[in-house]
Amino acid sequence: MSHPEWLPDLFQVNPWTSTSYDELYCLFRKDFIESQPNYEGLTVWFYPEKENGKELVFWHLTTRDDKDAGERLPDLRRCERFPWIRPMLDQVGCPEELAWDYEEGDGTIKTYVWLGGYDFVVVLKKYPDGRRRLITSFWVEYGHTRRKLKEKYESRI
Repeated sequence: MSHPEWLPDLFQVNPWTSTSYDELYCLFRKDFIESQPNYEGLTVWFYPEKENGKELVFWHLTTRDDKDAGERLPDLRRCERFPWIRPMLDQVGCPEELAWDYEEGDGTIKTYVWLGGYDFVVVLKKYPDGRRRLITSFWVEYGHTRRKLKEKYESRI
């Protein structure tokens, strides 16, 4: 399936190398530190705390918990779609995306930006003043996750 022309090519993760995180971090710096995306006219931000020399949100955008290993390991599907995050935020409202706010069970409002035909979603936390904080992104691997996203869309606020 060809993707929209505004969507960059996938980041090459096969083979995963000792420099893959550094290459992804260069893209993170370009897209989220040297310039920031906007959502509905307001800058998307993230907490500046770091771990292993990189912002915590970077690890949430590139890794997933491995319960067997007891640590976060590279998530190749997240990593290869990493270049999509900024354009997805910049292109909100295009026909390929669904974007909505949803009140979670704990009362927080999250914004979901879902490129449904390509099984990739970016999640932001919405604050009362309309600003949004980047939380994570992930490849929608399972049917039950897709169903949950559809249910959240149908129950959007």
